[in-house]
Amino acid sequence: MTKKQATKRKVKESKPTNERATVAEQSDHEEEDEDLLQAVKDPGEDSTDDEGIDQEYQSDSSEDLEFESDEEGNYVGRKENNEEGSEEEDEESGSDDDDDDSESSDNPSEIGEKPSSSKAAATVNNKKKEDSNNVSAQITPRDPSKVEYEDSDTSDEEDIRNTVGNIPMHWYDEYKHIGYDWDAKKIVKPPKGDQIDDFLRKIEDPNFWRTVKDPQTGQEVLLTDEDIALIKRINSARIPNPEHNEYEPWVEWFTSEVEKMPIKNVPDHKRSFLPSVSEKKKVSRMVHALKMGWMKTSEEVEREKQQKRGPKFYMLWETDTSREHMRRIHDPVSAPKRDLPGHAESYNPPPEYLFDEKEAKQWLKLKDEPHKRKLHFMPQKFKSLREVPAYSRYLRERFLRCLDLYLCPRAKRVKLNIDAEYLIPKLPSPRDLQPFPTVESLVYRGHTDLVRSVSVEPKGEYMVSGSDDKTVKIWEIATGRCIRTIQTDDVVRCVAWCPNAKLSIVAVATGSRLLLINPKVGDKLIIKKTDDLLAESPTLDIIENERIKTAVQWSTAESDEQEKGVRVVITHFKPIRQVTWHGRGDYLATVMPEGANRSALIHQLSKRRSQIPFSKSKGLIQCVLFHPVKPCFFVATQHNIRIYDLVKQELIKKLLTNSKWISGMSIHPKGDNLLVSTYDKKMLWFDLDLSTKPYQTMRLHRNAVRSVAFHLRYPLFASGSDDQAVIVSHGMVYNDLLQNPLIVPLKKLQTHEKRDDFGVLDVNWHPVQPWVFSTGADCTIRLYT
Repeated sequence: MTKKQATKRKVKESKPTNERATVAEQSDHEEEDEDLLQAVKDPGEDSTDDEGIDQEYQSDSSEDLEFESDEEGNYVGRKENNEEGSEEEDEESGSDDDDDDSESSDNPSEIGEKPSSSKAAATVNNKKKEDSNNVSAQITPRDPSKVEYEDSDTSDEEDIRNTVGNIPMHWYDEYKHIGYDWDAKKIVKPPKGDQIDDFLRKIEDPNFWRTVKDPQTGQEVLLTDEDIALIKRINSARIPNPEHNEYEPWVEWFTSEVEKMPIKNVPDHKRSFLPSVSEKKKVSRMVHALKMGWMKTSEEVEREKQQKRGPKFYMLWETDTSREHMRRIHDPVSAPKRDLPGHAESYNPPPEYLFDEKEAKQWLKLKDEPHKRKLHFMPQKFKSLREVPAYSRYLRERFLRCLDLYLCPRAKRVKLNIDAEYLIPKLPSPRDLQPFPTVESLVYRGHTDLVRSVSVEPKGEYMVSGSDDKTVKIWEIATGRCIRTIQTDDVVRCVAWCPNAKLSIVAVATGSRLLLINPKVGDKLIIKKTDDLLAESPTLDIIENERIKTAVQWSTAESDEQEKGVRVVITHFKPIRQVTWHGRGDYLATVMPEGANRSALIHQLSKRRSQIPFSKSKGLIQCVLFHPVKPCFFVATQHNIRIYDLVKQELIKKLLTNSKWISGMSIHPKGDNLLVSTYDKKMLWFDLDLSTKPYQTMRLHRNAVRSVAFHLRYPLFASGSDDQAVIVSHGMVYNDLLQNPLIVPLKKLQTHEKRDDFGVLDVNWHPVQPWVFSTGADCTIRLYT
């Protein structure tokens, strides 16, 4: 058993037997503690706040009191004389010895026979009392007569001794101090007692129930009666201030009585003028008479008098009394006069008005569109007026002038003053429609003749290009390096990479042959799988028609072509212009414009068979296209576009382009919108669910539009033209069918060079990034990012 537990047990055992001695000694100690508390409360005695230093206080009694503190500044106890201290130590040691004896003896009467044990118990009890009184001495009760914020600057400030701020105080659990005061000194934690000490304090200290602990300083604060009353009022949901009256009589700060004298003597505004009722009615009657024409102003009366003085006209026939005939007589519209001739129409114009070779060529080029010419004639220069010949168009222009005078109806129209900016639709800023390509990043050089077609791998790492130099080149997009060059026997008209990422096949249209090439780039497993697929020749159970046999023949490439990567050769009876893949990668279609009713062919790769979808000629087919979602087939002739259902084998719709010649087309990834390019400088946007006529016609280029392409992921489309320009536009298609597509031209990229009136021949998008590729007649492929 520990020393502390033995002491507590003796206190409990000696309490009934030595009650009188304890009460007597306790009264003496209480008098000393009251003197001690009075000395501590006196602010004049203690002017320092030093911690960790032995401090002495003088009380009113004759006895000297001293206090001790340990090294950390914690309060230990009271100093007494050395003799008394030695006696107490002897008593404590004796109490320890007697404690063992008391435990061994079973007779409770022996406790009373041993004065030393009872004296030790009383000493321990007094010791406990002194500790509790010392703790209560540390608790500083508030003086109700003293104002709480007397020494501070404002009543809102609190007596904050700990300056650590609003932080979790458990951060100081591992330290001996709990914060810092205003002088940056540590605030030492007060000594903590165990549960027995708290229980004894609860039994012995009458103020234990009103003692609270300050979490900032760790000190215990004794609540006054006023604090307890305030807490009770708050808990009972009453107003904390008992003197406050909720039901005080209303104080009318602003009187509700209207004063007779005005506050300001400012004259009333004209707006506050109230006319009389009779005058108001009179004015309204005059206004109504003026509107109805019953009353006329003096100016109108004077004008009527002047008209009466003039000549009078009478109609000879009753049929001439109509409103239009009367207007022609009384208010005729004079014929418009021709503009006076200018310097350019002179027989000897200044040199700056004469055309140079470029202007003369441009004037002659607009022969079919004369309204676009700046002048309807070409200025000429003569030395004298005698040398001027007769005007060759004189009679025709006079005749046209006469037609204008007596055939052209002349009527007065009210001119509407409409601002030109009001007619322009409000489009979003291109900055809000990013990302889209804006600059030229790479130029792929290697071909020696114009590059007709380009296609990108589904993963976006490589691309293939075909040129008139009879070569097919495989490029690495990121570096611009040519990986492989494949020589062919004829001009390469079109190349198309298989959209199925599980196969590595490139379809190349060269002359009348369609080559299926394994480019041998990318994943080696996919390359091997492609070779295995193309090496197997499936057996055909169906006997092919003689019409198909004469049009197309499948064969395996020879050994020299096998080394180049060619695996399958499909020989056609006419030159191939275009090749396109189905979205799944098993079907592909070819176009032969000279093939009449066999111009379009559909090939199936897995079964190695072909079919002719049309039995009759639909016109000169330019290009074909597969629908990305539905089993539909788009066929573009020179003027129109037909949409066929491959399952039902019937015509669904015919789109009217109203153009002279279609050059290409591209379908939106969702399949509801079609973009068509024409050689007459137009781009046509068709909404397939809306109408068979173009939803919008865009004239963005100055020359023939060769190619158009939609992006697979971004709302972007691009067009390439012979004016060496690639125009990138924003084309947002909404899921809401009631909302029209948003079409905004964004950027014009013009870096290609012109060769023999050819510019950009093909455009294609990167499958993942907002990058666009363009091929041109300058033997280059350009990447815009």
